[in-house]
Amino acid sequence: MTSTSSPVQLPTDHPGGCPFAPPVQLARLREQTPLARMEFPDGHIGWLATGYATARAVLSDSRFSSRTELVHYPLADVGTDLPSAPVGDLTGIDAPQHTRYRKLLAGKFTVRRMRLLTERVESITDWHLEAMEDAGGPLDLVERFAHPIPALIICELLGVPYADRTLFRQLAVRASGVGVTVAEALASYAEMQDYIGSLVTAKRAEPTDDLLSELTGTDLTDEELAGIGAFLLGAGLDTTANMLALGTFALLRHPEQRAVLRTEPELAHQAVEELMRYLSIVHTSARAALENIELEGQIVAAGETVALSLQAANRDPLRFDDPDTLDIRRNPVGHLGFGHGAHQCLGQQLARVEMRVALPALISRFPTLRLAVPVEEVPLRHGLDIYGVYTLPVTW
Repeated sequence: MTSTSSPVQLPTDHPGGCPFAPPVQLARLREQTPLARMEFPDGHIGWLATGYATARAVLSDSRFSSRTELVHYPLADVGTDLPSAPVGDLTGIDAPQHTRYRKLLAGKFTVRRMRLLTERVESITDWHLEAMEDAGGPLDLVERFAHPIPALIICELLGVPYADRTLFRQLAVRASGVGVTVAEALASYAEMQDYIGSLVTAKRAEPTDDLLSELTGTDLTDEELAGIGAFLLGAGLDTTANMLALGTFALLRHPEQRAVLRTEPELAHQAVEELMRYLSIVHTSARAALENIELEGQIVAAGETVALSLQAANRDPLRFDDPDTLDIRRNPVGHLGFGHGAHQCLGQQLARVEMRVALPALISRFPTLRLAVPVEEVPLRHGLDIYGVYTLPVTW
């Protein structure tokens, strides 16, 4: 396929019977060329990168912009003609603003610092497992386990008062776009910013032992602190919650892998990395070319958007052997589940700690855990930029 071929559209239909497999057309496109012409939902003619090396190259090249107002989005449900990113949203801005924020925050999310949270994550996980056992099945794993654990952790990290955490979970869900319009999601995000703005004022007057209090000692303005707080809350909740739920779903559908993790919990590190690769819940991203750039023998013109199919890249056989197989003994170094380059997920170490603790603890506590409904009745999150499940009914 060359740049003169008819533009493709982003494949979105998952194959029947396998909720974890990417659309089969992605693999076909990747076999033909790792970079194809693509028509976006708003009519823009840009590009689709499906190859691992191609996607990684774009993510690491500063000539490709993440700025929200420059990028044409490949997912129709996300919306088109979006405004500039809200203040504090690190995913929709470039250097030097992004670099400034990143430097201030990077030291707060180091591997060492996140590991210090392990004991607290274990305590919160155990509490929810006990509550599940007391309640008995069937129950919704999203509501009782996958969502509240990362919600409590990120709220504690930011210093959100306990009494306000239910409200924050609701706002974060709406801000993620679940079951609401783009306008409603933006309104919920603004509401989170307003609340955190009042929290920042309180932290400046009376600091406590939390991330927001620490950040009040930097040169960030109140508006920036409110925006960063809202961004961290949303980013630290929706992705991890969906990984816990979808990861559990995948282990239930691959009992041999679940058995390995249960008998060899020391493989939790590799299991998390493999699930991130295999599931690729942040399945599609995009970058806009700031100048003419040669890529895979083609010229991506200034202003054109390259859609990045991270789910296709993470299953590229040129990078991973037998990529369509879930194998928690695999060590998938370099997967793009957390992105790559300057915008690689800031909270990835926190997410890793949460998943390494919660998933093995769940399957250890409930060795007979199983779906409480037929596989085809599990409601999947299609169309959104984060893949997952709305609910996961389970019993044991």
